[in-house]
Amino acid sequence: MRSRQRMFAAVMRLLLKRLRLGRRWRFKLVRQAEQLWHYGHLCLRSLLYNSFTNSDVVLDALFEPVYWLVDHVTRWFGVVFVALVIGLTSSIVAIVYICLLPLILQTYTPAWICWHLAYGHWNLIMIIFHYYMAITTSPGHPPQAKDDLTGVSICRKCIAPKPARTHHCSICNRCVLKMDHHCPWLNNCVGHYNHRYFFSFCLFMTMGCIYCSISGWEMFRDAYAAIERMKLLEKERLQVAANQTYYQTPPPTFSFRQRAFHKSVVYLWVLCSSVALALGALTLWHAALITRGETSIERHINKKERQRLQKKGKVFRNPYSYGGWDNWKVFLGVDIPRHWLTRVLLPSPHLPYGTGLSWDLPPCVTEHRAPLLAI
Repeated sequence: MRSRQRMFAAVMRLLLKRLRLGRRWRFKLVRQAEQLWHYGHLCLRSLLYNSFTNSDVVLDALFEPVYWLVDHVTRWFGVVFVALVIGLTSSIVAIVYICLLPLILQTYTPAWICWHLAYGHWNLIMIIFHYYMAITTSPGHPPQAKDDLTGVSICRKCIAPKPARTHHCSICNRCVLKMDHHCPWLNNCVGHYNHRYFFSFCLFMTMGCIYCSISGWEMFRDAYAAIERMKLLEKERLQVAANQTYYQTPPPTFSFRQRAFHKSVVYLWVLCSSVALALGALTLWHAALITRGETSIERHINKKERQRLQKKGKVFRNPYSYGGWDNWKVFLGVDIPRHWLTRVLLPSPHLPYGTGLSWDLPPCVTEHRAPLLAI
């Protein structure tokens, strides 16, 4: 009996001791977990903390996978986009020559025929010339020999000096002089040497689409009404075929040529109107940037710099802006009044001012105010 009591007491003492050790062990684990949590939090803050971090930096970090996907998809689909532009433009030109031009020659007066032939072909030549030059002209890159290259910063990806207004294109994987953006519809970057070609293509393409939409409005209405009439007659023909008797005659049907003609006119007007709205908005946007002497990238940089200096009571002025009129003359390469005809209204492969490595005062600028760049 006493041996059992002693054994029971020993077991109870062992259990109590284990409970005390378990409580201490659990407390020790909790304390170690808290220490690891605080240590990890401190390491994370020390690695990621940046006093300049704001909502834009956070959004850029969150969208970095999207940017990577867009860069790689755009690189491979650029050829498809170029083929799409050529195919759609060719389809519109074919419809005009096959369907509309014979109708114009039969119904319009000689004066209107001369106007349509002259303006239409001039606009088409300007579109083809500027698009070809935009996709085949290199936007310009910093030279490989870095001895004589004056850079204002170092490209983090090229590990090379980066001149003023130069930015790295993640799609082309190269630095581009006076980079505006990478255009998938050109499969090329828009930079110093082909910026004028890109804008001129957008402008003349918009003008051509507006011209087709306005001149083809009456034809579009007639073609749309004819298509609706086709649908109605087709419905009636099916009803007659279902309830056909010997004294009923089915309604007349439209020929394949008539159907193709009306649908082609509707396709032309809808496509030209849509492109005129979308591309017209893009053209106006770039026209405003050119007036301010900025590119698409510089617009965001200058906006942030303007807000930063405004908080300090200072004023930021774009050092590459010479005034609205002079900015257009510099962009289009107009030195004398004759150049408005030979370089703007006619196809011209003249080069822009400067090399894109340095930005001296162009000779066409009439009055230059010293820019205030408060940093």
